[in-house]
Amino acid sequence: MKLIFGFLLLSASIIIIIITPTHAVDTISSDQIIRYNETIVSPLETFELGFFNPANSTNHYVGIWYKKISTGTVVWVANRNTPLTHTSGELTLTRHGVLHLRDATNGNIVWSSTNISSNPLARKPMGKLLDTGNFIIYETGDNMNQEDPIWQSFDFMTETLLPGMKQGWDLVTGIDRYFTSWKSDDDPASGEFTYRLETRGYPQLILRDGDDIKFRAGPWNGRGLSGVSNLIPNRFYNFTFVLNQKEAYYQYNLIDTSVFTRLVLQPTGRLERWLWIDDKQEWNLFLTRQNELCDQYAVCGPFGVCNIDKSPVCECLKGFEPTSLNQWKNTDWSQGCRHAIPLDCNPGEGFKKYSNLKLPDTQESWYNLSMTLVECEKMCKRNCSCTAYANSNTSGTGSGCLLWFGDLIDIRTINENGDTLYIRLSASELDSIENSRSSSAGNKIRVIIPVTFLVLIILVSICLFYRFYNKKQQQQAVVTRLTGTSGNGFQHDSENTSTSDEYLELPLFGLSTIHKATNYFSMNNKLGEGGFGPVYKGVLEDKREIAVKRLAKTSTQGLHEFKNEVISISKLQHRNLVKLLGYCIEGDEKMLIYEYMSNKGLDSFIFDKSQSELLDWSARYSIINGIARGLLYLHQDSRLRIIHRDLKAGNILLDADMNPKISDFGMARTFRGNEIEANTKRVVGTYGYMAPEYAGDGIFSIKSDVYSFGVLVLEIICGEKNRGFVYIDHYNNLIGHAWELHNEGRSLQLVDKCLVDSINISQVQRSIHIGLLCVQRYPKDRPTMTSVIMMLGSEGPLPPPKEPGFYVGKGKQDITDSSPSYGSSSNNELTISMLNGR
Repeated sequence: MKLIFGFLLLSASIIIIIITPTHAVDTISSDQIIRYNETIVSPLETFELGFFNPANSTNHYVGIWYKKISTGTVVWVANRNTPLTHTSGELTLTRHGVLHLRDATNGNIVWSSTNISSNPLARKPMGKLLDTGNFIIYETGDNMNQEDPIWQSFDFMTETLLPGMKQGWDLVTGIDRYFTSWKSDDDPASGEFTYRLETRGYPQLILRDGDDIKFRAGPWNGRGLSGVSNLIPNRFYNFTFVLNQKEAYYQYNLIDTSVFTRLVLQPTGRLERWLWIDDKQEWNLFLTRQNELCDQYAVCGPFGVCNIDKSPVCECLKGFEPTSLNQWKNTDWSQGCRHAIPLDCNPGEGFKKYSNLKLPDTQESWYNLSMTLVECEKMCKRNCSCTAYANSNTSGTGSGCLLWFGDLIDIRTINENGDTLYIRLSASELDSIENSRSSSAGNKIRVIIPVTFLVLIILVSICLFYRFYNKKQQQQAVVTRLTGTSGNGFQHDSENTSTSDEYLELPLFGLSTIHKATNYFSMNNKLGEGGFGPVYKGVLEDKREIAVKRLAKTSTQGLHEFKNEVISISKLQHRNLVKLLGYCIEGDEKMLIYEYMSNKGLDSFIFDKSQSELLDWSARYSIINGIARGLLYLHQDSRLRIIHRDLKAGNILLDADMNPKISDFGMARTFRGNEIEANTKRVVGTYGYMAPEYAGDGIFSIKSDVYSFGVLVLEIICGEKNRGFVYIDHYNNLIGHAWELHNEGRSLQLVDKCLVDSINISQVQRSIHIGLLCVQRYPKDRPTMTSVIMMLGSEGPLPPPKEPGFYVGKGKQDITDSSPSYGSSSNNELTISMLNGR
């Protein structure tokens, strides 16, 4: 009986074993080895992990691919840049929780997963392939560990974005999740194209070819990605965007879990959404984000808008005009558009509403997610550098604030669900737009003009013509006397590319007027003297105070400066630039007449121990911001890009209210079009303020002025000159001293002692940090003035500065025993010129 019972029990066991379904292994445990032709499979057999060999390739890789799909499409590659050339690879999970791919022929580790944990051993690590396509490494014993794994493949995506993947930043760990194209269809090595969520300014998705932007999906606006019209709700998946203190990422998730879809960055740089069609057993192209010309980044240049329904596709926004009309007519839109009437920070400036647009590039933007649109407008209007604003979230009634500074780049029209943008315009431009609207109906009514009135207009026109003709003749004579030519403009050297007599459309002062105003150039009226000649204070008959720059008869440098200053700033209008009121040319006399600055130069305050106490921290911080706004106008917002080339404390003048104004444009250089850099054999400027690449090689750009600005910031904070300052402990100049203190976390020791009772610690530390960013050795590392103003006006994290240029001071043998231990200031502010660049 027992024998029969035992036989039945054994039979039942065999039957149970036979009918019990077998499951593929979905995990790998510590020290387990996966070899070629061995795989692990996700629980529902959706994905598989193992070794694979691309078509037309002899290389071998570890990857993850679809198992349920017959094509076995690969979605992730581990050793994409370190392939195996044979099949003797071994994949293991160490007791430290690290995945190793080893070459069994020599024992070398070909690839490893990132070891997040610093612990010597993980607690029974386990690797698992999930049905999402994510491979995770976690500690066993707690299911919650799978939600917060030690490592996961989703954090290190290759060219494919799967449902549930987070494309963006983990702000706690610093992990940047982005995907990179394959080099070719048969080579999974990292290609040239990347698609990532960039967090400079308001986060946005950007596709790059190397460093060049090829496509910008636009920022999240609460409904989708601004400007991506095909990112619309559908029955297959939805999409979300998360932005908080811990994370910033874009994600899409399946609505129908039976659907297979993936977003792929192809080796050609195209972003393609694919959908699996089960009936056809093939992938179907669902959509692509680069369909048309207007999808190309910045195709219409600054302030240009791309409209795919028009031909040509580019046009200027209302209130703007082509920067170069000839190039625009020839469909070269690279220079974009500019304000028809330049901004001058006038209180009457306002904003025009533009609808159905893709929001501009947000790299030079600032955002606040809780502000209202009314608060947003007020903040933008208070900041003269703010060019536009919009809601950051346009869903519902709208919320949040986005501010733009500088040029508006990569705008296009969107026929449906486009965003609304409010762009800053001058008061007169706003009035003209309003008047054109109100008069459009009246223009349709025919008006009969009386013959007598018509005759009167003709007579007045004739009189005006003769008056204008005589004035032009007079100005032409002035040009001839000034330049020694009979042409229609200045006679230029190699450093000035273009001008015309339009630059002399300034008031012409008679010599007798200047004599009377300056009491015949009395020594009591003399304000100072430079390489160009002396400067005198004067008072006109209408009680206006002026400063007269008189060209010395013996100055060859001054003649060049005189011509260049008229060329550079005769039409510039900004509250932080000294205003040129007119000129005087009679006989051998050549003079420029400026508005008078009652508090003279910044150097007379910060470098004078008795005067420096008159400038508390609030005043100095305001001066720093004012200089930055003036430079931004020169570099970006004026009609021509102007490089000052001699920015220093002595060329920052202060008005009665201590507002800073940049002066002395005799050495300025004008850039046109897409010029961003130039080379010269005539190096001009002041030692201590010149950027390394300019002083050494004669190469200058807007980043040369940024370097000078950084020196100025450090001088304003410290109250010492960079040139002549030597710190006895390390023999560095002011820049080097600031660099050493910053690295040691002692930046506040740089502050002028007279500021101790008035400083705002946060502002001072931030200003020193920004100053060091500006004086970095290489121009590409220095910020633009747009970024500087944003950094000064915000409280967010700043990038760490790299080593500055020109920070080593004198050697020990050059320091006399009488040198002070903190530093010494030299009175020598020699302006140099005619140096041959290497």
